[in-house]
Amino acid sequence: MSLVYFGTGSFALPALRALASSVSLVVTQPDRPSGRGMRLQPSPAKLLALELGIPVETPEKTRAPEFVERLLLERADALVVASYGQILSQKVLDSARIGGINLHGSILPRYRGAAPIQRCIIEGEVESGVTLMQMDRGMDTGDVISIVRTPIGPEESYGELQDRLAVLAAELAVEWMPKILRGDYVRVPQDGSAATNAPKIEKAEAEVSFFRSAEVEHNRVRGFTPSPGAFVRTSAGVLRIWSSRACTAIGEPGTVLASSPLTVACSDGALELLEVQPEGKKRMSGKDFANGARLRPGSSLV
Repeated sequence: MSLVYFGTGSFALPALRALASSVSLVVTQPDRPSGRGMRLQPSPAKLLALELGIPVETPEKTRAPEFVERLLLERADALVVASYGQILSQKVLDSARIGGINLHGSILPRYRGAAPIQRCIIEGEVESGVTLMQMDRGMDTGDVISIVRTPIGPEESYGELQDRLAVLAAELAVEWMPKILRGDYVRVPQDGSAATNAPKIEKAEAEVSFFRSAEVEHNRVRGFTPSPGAFVRTSAGVLRIWSSRACTAIGEPGTVLASSPLTVACSDGALELLEVQPEGKKRMSGKDFANGARLRPGSSLV
């Protein structure tokens, strides 16, 4: 079994590690500026590939003729793709004997796109999963080979669910790749009429509004944790919200209803801010923040 592995984010890591003995090349996104100093940082997949001693390519555009030629030299049986970050051209897919096999973090055809795990939490879904599919030129439109499903916990964050789905993806890859290379698998076309989209998350989306329902905002906090990070603008500056819980208390939106735990009224119900992080400070409990900011019931957080 000879594989070329396309992956970038942490979702790609367990499957890469599981298939490593059969991977001749890892393809990942170029190093990007990150952190306070905006220094170039390698992707998680690149770091793991280097640890495993697997050659790495970081093309800016995979459709570039010179990169396609590089792929053809690998004479791969298949391309395995997980959390890569680019749509692959037909020429790239055709560079391997059976094309591309994608591990996608949703139950397709729902949540096609760049942010399926985050979007399903934000939308309040109670179930997610991983789809193994044969790739085509579309955005997650290829035939389905297998799906594994899992419930989403009511307090589970994007980061927590992603870690669980990544393990399921690795198990799927190990189970199915030998069968796929033998041609021992069935492909089922997706029902395009049931498709939904999961576009890339923009940082501005993560701003919390107490003028929406508590349940909606709690799901949004979960979906934006750990990145890009849910936040609310307060009179004391921007407050990042690391964890929350919806409750049934009522009041004027934005009004503090209790300080232990820090509870803020929404348009419907209230949001308990369990763990927060003020600008320039460490993470702390909402209770500690309320005490330090002298927030009392009846005061306004915004």
